[in-house]
Amino acid sequence: MEFAELIKTPRADNVVLHRPFYPAVEGTLCLTGHHLILSSRRQDNAEELWLLHSNIDSIEKRFVGSLGTIIIKCKDLRIIQLDIPGMEECLNIASSIEALSTLDSVTLMYPFFYRPMFEVVEDGWRAFLPEREFEHLSSVTNEWRLSYVNKDFSVCPSYPPAVTVPKSIDDEALRRVATFRHGGRFPVLSYYHKKNGMAMMRSSQPLTGTNGRRCKEDSALINATLRAGKRGYIIDTRSLNVAQQARAKGGGFEQEVQYPQWRRIHKSIERYNILQESLIKLVEACNDQSHNMDRWLSKLEASNWLTHIKEILTAACLAAQCIDREGASVLVHGTEGTDSTLQITSLAQIILDPRCRTIRGFEALVEREWLQAGHPFQQRCAQSAYSNSKQKWESPVFFLFLDCVWQILRQFPCSFEFNDQFLILLFEHAYASQFGTFLGNNENERCKLKLPQKTMSLWSWVNRPQELSKFKNPLFEANSLVIWPSVAPQSLQLWEGVFLRWSRSSKFLDEAYEEMNNIIEYNKELQAKVNALRRQLAELETDDGMQESS
Repeated sequence: MEFAELIKTPRADNVVLHRPFYPAVEGTLCLTGHHLILSSRRQDNAEELWLLHSNIDSIEKRFVGSLGTIIIKCKDLRIIQLDIPGMEECLNIASSIEALSTLDSVTLMYPFFYRPMFEVVEDGWRAFLPEREFEHLSSVTNEWRLSYVNKDFSVCPSYPPAVTVPKSIDDEALRRVATFRHGGRFPVLSYYHKKNGMAMMRSSQPLTGTNGRRCKEDSALINATLRAGKRGYIIDTRSLNVAQQARAKGGGFEQEVQYPQWRRIHKSIERYNILQESLIKLVEACNDQSHNMDRWLSKLEASNWLTHIKEILTAACLAAQCIDREGASVLVHGTEGTDSTLQITSLAQIILDPRCRTIRGFEALVEREWLQAGHPFQQRCAQSAYSNSKQKWESPVFFLFLDCVWQILRQFPCSFEFNDQFLILLFEHAYASQFGTFLGNNENERCKLKLPQKTMSLWSWVNRPQELSKFKNPLFEANSLVIWPSVAPQSLQLWEGVFLRWSRSSKFLDEAYEEMNNIIEYNKELQAKVNALRRQLAELETDDGMQESS
């Protein structure tokens, strides 16, 4: 298919652009295969708009006489308006944008056409391979091994080719366990706590069914993480009621009789359309400027967004507590093990592991616990808060995870190497990007699409020094301790940097942030001077002492 077939009107003159915090600007609108471009023809290009079609969630058309208006609602929550003279031109442009923003084929998306204008210093596709991550683990313990049982994706289509499992469990046992777990997602290592040697594993639900099917290899696999005489905890991210209903459909949960050394705890976390509806309600409330205080607070509460954050953080704190304070190993799963399970395992690592609070460590976490672990980004992030066509699979699971990380970052502002702009960047690129990192639903699909060969990795761009500096937190002081976030309702706040950034100017916050940076830099200069003067004083005192002794 040629993009030209979808573009009925490639350009239009005298188009007026309205967008948040900018004066209205008149210019020429151009449609390409992947971008909507508006140029005011000014020398400095200050009034240029480049918008990826894949960032468009929905569009609305309005007409007053022959003047048409297109309102474009974006996946990054922006709303922009184009006034286009001529009804036919406006209708043509609107239908072209709709067609170009809803392409079915992944290979027609922009990452396959994007050519970087920067020098690639590091290949982001190879930066966080399982073998590299396993090196960190093998330097502190020899109880685990890297298994390639899934090298051709035949054992589990949503797992990567290499997974970390207990050394005592062979590949044949893993194949048997895979037939006992939903979608073949057998328990694999998610995190190893160096402090006490406890492990956190993740999987999907066991297929016990109504007749209580068993699998002795499954018990052996998760028991291999236990110390002698110790119990473990299974955190099921479904309510007991939902887990029991799953048995009638062939799923289920671990029965105490078959897993006597494990205690099962149910922590219900919502999924799918419930989360999607929550996001839609929240964004609608944030965009409505006509609220009085009561109405705003009731709409914020009715969205349930902060309630979901509280539930997710509570479950993550429980997992971290079991590992760090109880000295117990943990297995986390829900139904498929690709959504709420990953929220819990990754947030527990943010709490427990200082490395995950660095930029590089956080990138490794996203790669390991979301991309390689098979979170279906293509399905979950197909639409954002404005889409009219709701399908079953959309859900802001990763977005909620990022919001939870922001809540912890806000409570521990000196413990993270990155700032909230880094989290916002990941939110934006998960929904629409020139990079191939978030394309596909799992490693199997990315492999078939040949993304590492045909597209650029987000990490290749982000990890260049000139980009990294934008995402560094000036308050960061490495903290090797476990950090325990508060999940009290009073401690959780609306993430203004995302939800209010298009409705409220951040000018003064930006100025304050810049001033803070200046103060910190000045403080470093003064500290360097103090250290230099101390050295001079010590040298002078040494010289005096030598003269006196002579």
